Amino acid sequence: MSRLPLIFLVAVIPFLSTLCTSFSPEKPSDRRILVLLDDLALQSSHSLFFDSLSSRGYALDFKLADDPKIGLKRYGQYLYDGLILFAPSADRFGGNIDSAAIVDFIDVGHDLIIAADNSASERIREIATECGVDFDDDQAAMVVDHTSYAVSDTEGDHTLIASDDFIQSEVLLGSNKIEAPVLFQGIGHSLNPANSLVLKVLSASSAAYSANPKTKLSSPPSLTGSAISLVSVVQARNNARVLISGSLSMFSNRFFRSEVQKAGSSIKHAKSGNEQFLTELSKWVFHERGHLKAVNVRHNKVGEANEPSMYRINDDLEYAVEIYEWSGKSWEPYVANDVQVQFYMMSPYVLKTLSTDQKGLYFTAFKVPDVYGVFQFKVEYQQLGYTSLSLSKQIPVRPFRHNEYERFLTAAFPYYGASFSMMAGFFVFTFAYLYNK
Repeated sequence: MSRLPLIFLVAVIPFLSTLCTSFSPEKPSDRRILVLLDDLALQSSHSLFFDSLSSRGYALDFKLADDPKIGLKRYGQYLYDGLILFAPSADRFGGNIDSAAIVDFIDVGHDLIIAADNSASERIREIATECGVDFDDDQAAMVVDHTSYAVSDTEGDHTLIASDDFIQSEVLLGSNKIEAPVLFQGIGHSLNPANSLVLKVLSASSAAYSANPKTKLSSPPSLTGSAISLVSVVQARNNARVLISGSLSMFSNRFFRSEVQKAGSSIKHAKSGNEQFLTELSKWVFHERGHLKAVNVRHNKVGEANEPSMYRINDDLEYAVEIYEWSGKSWEPYVANDVQVQFYMMSPYVLKTLSTDQKGLYFTAFKVPDVYGVFQFKVEYQQLGYTSLSLSKQIPVRPFRHNEYERFLTAAFPYYGASFSMMAGFFVFTFAYLYNK
């Protein structure tokens, strides 16, 4: 027996087992994540963040950013479902990874976390720009805030910021309020106004600005006030999710465990809000929350159970769909009152808000419009923080056949009477004309 098949199996079986553990829409948290680092020491200095991911079932693969053996895919198949870039100073990546490969990674639906600092390379800035975020062009700039700095800022330059200007969204940050401010030290960024998919999750205060803290200001800062975003997220149209932070330090164990007191506040918190903030946000990024699926889409005539091949104008029909949300462990019913269905041909002829039984089932009933052609049932659901749903089912609508019309219409009785009276009058006139001498 040839040794070639045996060698082939030895090489391929580990690869196939890797693919079998990759992302599944039925179990979003069953994932492999590649972590690229500037220095392997980050694996221990940021271990609390990594441990929170591992404890939730993620398989983390740590690599140096310039490792020549790394790659995102092999034989046309992606090896990972998420990527964490904790390599702000990396000007190039090893293996076959470059900016275009990372953008393609997002374009096929995978997730990304980028953490930068004031040493951010052009490569990191380029990837962030592709995601709709622009870091300050000044390489030495940092976010400075003389009103919302942390009291523990020993440097005195007020670059250690205690921010509590969070986005108000439970799906992004969880249902438990973050009581303590988040410690941030790094660079700020602005959002591309042409990109409607990027959101500020943590903003700077109105007194903040971006500049080199070691020099005096000689010109107005390019980024000021609440226009500065400290942490932003992106949800692409293909439901890929991206987290962009201007601070690598905010993920560190030191910031996770630090006491925090915001300037001007008498409240001193024993622990910063970093761990809660980033843990909850990572749950969203990796689809443990806000991930929806729709199943059992169906429609039928009222009083029937089977789905017809076509409808007739003015038929009464029923439409139903089940929507569930991934809770991190199982699929739970998604409850909302703003899910709508369109009965669509070139434009919506019917637009109905679906009722729900609070157990995941959404349903409605309506009459087919008096227009025949090829229609679609369409559900286009987009809500802040949730994966978008786009459902469509095509169905033809036909007119009445010639033998399906009513024989006598009540509204036409006057016309029937006029016709028969005319015939009767003609008969009387003819009889009188022929037989009258």
